[in-house]
Amino acid sequence: MTPSPTRILPLLLLSTTCFAADAPRPNILYFFVDDMGWGSIGPNGQAERRAKGLPNVKTPNIDKLATQGINFTRGYGCTVCSPSRSSQQTGFHQGHTFADRNDPDNAKKAIRADDITMGDALSAAGYNTGYWGKWGYGGSKELENPQILNVQTLPTSHGYHHVLVELHHVRAHTFFQPTLWSAPAPEGSKGGIHLVPNTMAKYIDNQDYPEQPSNHNHPDYPTTGYCDDHYCFQALDFVRKGAKAYNETKKPFFGLLAVQIPHAPFQEIQKLPGWDNAYLDDPHFPKLSPQARQWAAMVTRIDAHFGNLLAALEDPNSDGDTSDSVADNTLVLFQSDNGGPKGANNTELDANGGLRGNKGSIYEGGIRVPTLMRWPAKIHPKAKLKPGSNYNRPVDITDLLPTFCELAGAEIPLGIDGVSLAPTLTGEGYQRPRDFLIHEAANAASIIRGNLKLVRSRKGNLELYDLGKDPAETTNIADGNAKLVKELGEILTAERVDEPKGFAVTYHEWNAEKIPQPKYASQSKNWSEYIYENEGIRYLTDDSSPKASWIANLNGKASASATSKIEFLALEVQRGSGITVVQKEGSNYEGNVYGRNEIRIHGEANLMGGSLSSDRWVEVHKFAQLIGTGTINGNLYNSGRIFVSEHQTIRIAGNFTASEKSDVICFPNPEKASGLIVEGHAQLDGDLFLCLQPG
Repeated sequence: MTPSPTRILPLLLLSTTCFAADAPRPNILYFFVDDMGWGSIGPNGQAERRAKGLPNVKTPNIDKLATQGINFTRGYGCTVCSPSRSSQQTGFHQGHTFADRNDPDNAKKAIRADDITMGDALSAAGYNTGYWGKWGYGGSKELENPQILNVQTLPTSHGYHHVLVELHHVRAHTFFQPTLWSAPAPEGSKGGIHLVPNTMAKYIDNQDYPEQPSNHNHPDYPTTGYCDDHYCFQALDFVRKGAKAYNETKKPFFGLLAVQIPHAPFQEIQKLPGWDNAYLDDPHFPKLSPQARQWAAMVTRIDAHFGNLLAALEDPNSDGDTSDSVADNTLVLFQSDNGGPKGANNTELDANGGLRGNKGSIYEGGIRVPTLMRWPAKIHPKAKLKPGSNYNRPVDITDLLPTFCELAGAEIPLGIDGVSLAPTLTGEGYQRPRDFLIHEAANAASIIRGNLKLVRSRKGNLELYDLGKDPAETTNIADGNAKLVKELGEILTAERVDEPKGFAVTYHEWNAEKIPQPKYASQSKNWSEYIYENEGIRYLTDDSSPKASWIANLNGKASASATSKIEFLALEVQRGSGITVVQKEGSNYEGNVYGRNEIRIHGEANLMGGSLSSDRWVEVHKFAQLIGTGTINGNLYNSGRIFVSEHQTIRIAGNFTASEKSDVICFPNPEKASGLIVEGHAQLDGDLFLCLQPG
């Protein structure tokens, strides 16, 4: 007799949807500074120094942002600037991203055409996008006449519409570059970008722009602009126009202001009139060393620019009427790329907040960075986070791309290392776990899991620290924790931090449509070759069988079979495609598809005794289906349908989360264990159909 459904059990325990479909998407304004240590802002130490009467740096606008938003006290960047920008834009940590160290050749080999950046994702989602400041990739380092060396790595090739940037990180080692790269550009410009003079002429005597902090209308202001002044006023233009468009059409904007401040050379700020005006009444300032005074003045100068931009969110047309404010629905972020450098800024002003190490170091002083977020409409009051509070959950720079994607309603790029923080920010949905953070510094590396941090030094020594008790990393507790050190060390190695310069994940498409059956997913001939080259120089080729550095896409109307263990960094089965995973006793069929970061199902996955495995998650999307008998080794997220017929069993060796409108249809057998078996925690916000035999 055919089983029939006898009851329907809707279980509403937890919503896993971050936003309703009609919720307004936020504008995003991202302030990104260069070499500003964790302790350089008020809530991370400067306010305490001020209260004690010690020399301190003034950041009134950043500090106000902290009182209105959230201070992520365990925010992480990278050790130096090029890896930080690559990880920020692509969501990959340095074990997986191409730029894993500073390299003058990064102009040629950095962010590739296949990499999906913040600009790509948000532009495709309908955002108006802008980027101003240090980009660091794609151009030569000649000061007078730089050339474009790699079109595919330009910001204009990755979704950014409005641009004023320095393309090479070495050329950015001055604040008075004679030219900068700008877009939109005249038709026919290489890469959609062109050189423009670095001048503040358009702002001179313009009463629509604040006189401070730039003193740009002072008769002694240099003819060539202090580049960060130029970046900031371009960003101000963008925010004012973007706010107007948002009020009129609800088209959101995304702006990333990646200033060069407070990177060296520090002394160039003294070329500006009134460069130290903010400290004229500070009794400590004259007693500081020249470098400390210059550094403090740079930081306070950029803080004032941030104040201009925050004011523009409140009153876009500066008419005193805030009815056109967009501040409530704008997510504002402040962050540094890496820790602060050695020097008087640290010794006299404690810019790294007492943390061990400096820029370039794998210790906390090199990678822990100030990180603030404010978004009144969502973070408050719905989230558990309160204005002015500190939040100690580790947050990595790679988390921002997936966060922005989720907030914008865009699909998160496949296989990236970052994890969306949107549920944490909004208090809506389910926050997926971030089990560990990976950082690399040339021959050194670290892994952070909870409060524990394993450091592998350049000499290969292994050190273990408890950051909860010992944030300054003064006490190595590796002795007596050999098992834990081994476990974390194995994860660190598996995350590819030992690969040579030039290693990166590769992208592959299924191309087996014309190949006769059977079409095995393990065979290299069924997948596309990956080549990364620039202007005739080939940097990376991969035409092997699948491996743990692959991001693979089973597309079209593909039908693939897995009868052995196959490794990927991530695998996506697109809608209309399917994968069958076969394991049979007494045969050579031992199918296990392993996606280290994720397996994403948009089509169908059929388990014929086999397994889908991931260290993070397997996800069944809307309209997708998981059927058969087998095992999910890892966490399973379901937004589609799971179908387990009579005498079949799907065992989830992890947690199970089902979103709204998802289905689980089971035909359990009361005489033996069958159906859907969850070994971890189950959270359901969909329909569970139990189909039982009558009688």
